[in-house]
Amino acid sequence: MDTSKVALITAGSKGLGAAIARVLATEAYMRVVINYHSDSSSADELVQELKHLALTNTRHDGSLSDGERFIAIKADMAFPDQIRRLVEECIAKMGRLDAVVSNAGWTRMTNFMDLQDADREADWDQCFNMNVKSHFFLFRACHRHLKSSEGAFIATASVAGVKPSGSSLPYAVTKAALVHLTKSLAVIAAPQIRVNCVSPGVLLTDWGRQFSEERLQTVKTTNALKRLATTEDVAQQVKVLVLSQSVTGVNTIVDAGFSL
Repeated sequence: MDTSKVALITAGSKGLGAAIARVLATEAYMRVVINYHSDSSSADELVQELKHLALTNTRHDGSLSDGERFIAIKADMAFPDQIRRLVEECIAKMGRLDAVVSNAGWTRMTNFMDLQDADREADWDQCFNMNVKSHFFLFRACHRHLKSSEGAFIATASVAGVKPSGSSLPYAVTKAALVHLTKSLAVIAAPQIRVNCVSPGVLLTDWGRQFSEERLQTVKTTNALKRLATTEDVAQQVKVLVLSQSVTGVNTIVDAGFSL
């Protein structure tokens, strides 16, 4: 009998999404679907890396072939029809969904303290579309499948949604909205589905490296732990939320003490 579970990770080919995929791939019973927007080469490379991790993982019992365990699917999370297609294709290829990590997001680097920089309607629209609405539409698309498996939905928010800060005012406001959406969905979806989110601080992903070295050093100095959080730190917290049967409606902050 196949006792494996399936995790879908959106925006999963690089950065935090890829780190989460690596952590989940070390679980012998976990199959992983990587969603990517346009960079098929990065997604394919990650799939190959996950296959290697599975082969070297001593807990892997060999009951699943690599081809069945890890696949990549292209879809743009900005569009509800592509979100629905992503979930349908995932079910068609994997047969079920047990965990969805809703990791897509968007920002434009501006001066958070400058109101003129925030006065751009296109930024507000894009931030609400990607940082709030896309997560809701993904939850809607996978709701019945997660209900059937009594699974978990985990969204990537941000410490900017907890402490006013970050790359832009629209980004911070919409990440705060995502935290509240998470809590609201947790109430609506209980008791069958657990809904949580993680709020990372600045991470040294491609996105985080857009900050200047001076700003990164300032954040590190501000952080109580005098270091930056890592993608691996956040990925381990996501794994806890995927596996725990007793946690829902929680926003887990992983920021090395920035928000204290």
